[in-house]
Amino acid sequence: MKQDMIVILDLGSTENAALARAVRKLGVYSEVHPHDISAEELEKLPNVKGVILNGGENRVVDGVPVEISPKLYECGFPMMAVDHPTARCEKRLEAMPDQAALQEFVFEACRAQANWNMKNFIADQVEQIRAQVGDKKVLLALSGGVDSSVVAAMLIKAIGGQLTCVHVNHGLMRKNESESVVEVFQNQLHANLVYVDATERFLGKLAGVPDPEQKRKIIGGEFIRVFEEEARKLKGIEFLGQGTIYPDIIESGTKTAKMVKSHHNVGGLPEDLQFELVEPLKQLFKDEVRACGLELGLPASMVYRQPFPGPGLGVRCLGAITRDRLEAVRESDAILREEFARAGLDKKVWQYFTVVPDFKSVGVKNNARCFEYMVIVRAINTVDAMTASIEKVDWDVLERVTQRILAEVGNVNRVCYDMSPKPPATIEFE
Repeated sequence: MKQDMIVILDLGSTENAALARAVRKLGVYSEVHPHDISAEELEKLPNVKGVILNGGENRVVDGVPVEISPKLYECGFPMMAVDHPTARCEKRLEAMPDQAALQEFVFEACRAQANWNMKNFIADQVEQIRAQVGDKKVLLALSGGVDSSVVAAMLIKAIGGQLTCVHVNHGLMRKNESESVVEVFQNQLHANLVYVDATERFLGKLAGVPDPEQKRKIIGGEFIRVFEEEARKLKGIEFLGQGTIYPDIIESGTKTAKMVKSHHNVGGLPEDLQFELVEPLKQLFKDEVRACGLELGLPASMVYRQPFPGPGLGVRCLGAITRDRLEAVRESDAILREEFARAGLDKKVWQYFTVVPDFKSVGVKNNARCFEYMVIVRAINTVDAMTASIEKVDWDVLERVTQRILAEVGNVNRVCYDMSPKPPATIEFE
């Protein structure tokens, strides 16, 4: 079923995401597009029922007021202006519309149907992917993260064997994550999956490198090279699937707002690969991506995967990476996740993980002095990742985690709980 759509045109507002969410909350699909969209481009969008002109504090860019093309008014769509001085629009509001005003515009002025749901969204995206790709082939870097996994499942549903997924195991994944990717996508969803175990290659490049930024650059750069090598082995690939989601677009900047941080999906691949992008999730928020994944049949463990940095455990094995400390991070992290799941904290705590620093402390094992590493446990809650508070974990849970780590993880004699909020600390250590 085609979903009706309300188009939001960005005329300098910082509330585009909030407004899109408010419309979707009414059960009607909404997308944000740039102010300079042409009448032809607007008319090509599927099932548009109305347009909201969303002005705001960035209404003037480089001294020039942001305006829409006068031809848009001739398209015949009902229009609402939010904090926008053009009197030619059908409605004018001075601030963010309240729910009643928004509801009146969407359902009465636009005659939109409340048919926005994941089942319909997936059906629409499958149709669009098939129209875009035709009988050509698509390549996807499948990290095992939520976004790339949901894109993979969507593309499998849309084009099946025309998709080739490449999963690069850089040796810095969490325990059993690469195995899980292979099990779900190759064995259950029957995807064309190329699995590359590049553990030795990555760890060799990282040997003796203590600087966090240098580690990140090595990991990112080497990933690009491995992926590019695999891509060049494949014939007839014309499209590249990417897990871009709407917050990525916001943070990377719009035509009226500055960049917060850059997002280079698949590590920023070389331009000479010359792929056309397929980005079916680019208008979804993170919670919607998860809902989409569940609707597509992905396991909850994959859909609700913990946030995980691109360099993986490489930035949780502090300082120069060594194999013994990397193994200690991997095993202690697995124990922490098991115990948090047992205690029901996996659904409550936003992010939790372990790190192992590159120094040792004195301890006692088997009635003898030992000199071994410590494991630091971190568990935080946040809404926007700009600030974070510490989860007050029940003492019994912390005690079980500690006992298991000390008993099951080799070369560790001490467990600490990080009590530092953000700020002044950051979420990750590196």
